Amino acid sequence: MTDGAQTWVIGRDTATEQSNPEPLSDILVRLARTRDRKVTIRDIAIALQDRSFGAFLLVFCLPNLVPLPPGATFILGLPLIFIAWQMAASPGGRVYFPAMVSNYGVQPETFDAIVARLVPWMRWAEKLVIPRYWIFGSRMVERVIGVFALILAIVVFLPIPLGNWPPAFALAVLGFAHSQRDGFGVIVGCLIGALSLAVVAFVIYTAVAIVSLAF
Repeated sequence: MTDGAQTWVIGRDTATEQSNPEPLSDILVRLARTRDRKVTIRDIAIALQDRSFGAFLLVFCLPNLVPLPPGATFILGLPLIFIAWQMAASPGGRVYFPAMVSNYGVQPETFDAIVARLVPWMRWAEKLVIPRYWIFGSRMVERVIGVFALILAIVVFLPIPLGNWPPAFALAVLGFAHSQRDGFGVIVGCLIGALSLAVVAFVIYTAVAIVSLAF
């Protein structure tokens, strides 16, 4: 499939993309302005290419950062596991979703309205999370980040009381920083993630100790 999204990616020099990546907000604006048919999940993934790993981690983390009914993380955590697993195991490129998900799309007018609402917030965030200290360009290092993201995603998925929000927040920071090529932000996300895993381990240890004392 040849379309505007692919043209943008092919037209950009790889070294330039790594050192000075185009802001996500600009990519979405261009995608919204050049489509004459439904904008699908596949179109967005193609436009973002390898930055789609972090971008979609952020998207699927956001619902986990609000109060949810018990059991909701079983559904909302699965996409995180799927994306993190691809980040760790795939040879690179972009995120691939099943056809039913990839083909889901909205009309150009709807997508343009969504982008118009998101872009002001994204551009504010892009002033804080900027391309810098990007030392994670090799595929091997990205696999390591993917494994760590997968561990966090599994913790988000598990029904652990008070254990879902911290790793979801860490994944959101990690995902956005990765999509922006912000090495400092990735390190911060990993540190938050390590701290969240320590908190979850403490919660599990405390719960086991209480149960042991009760019996």
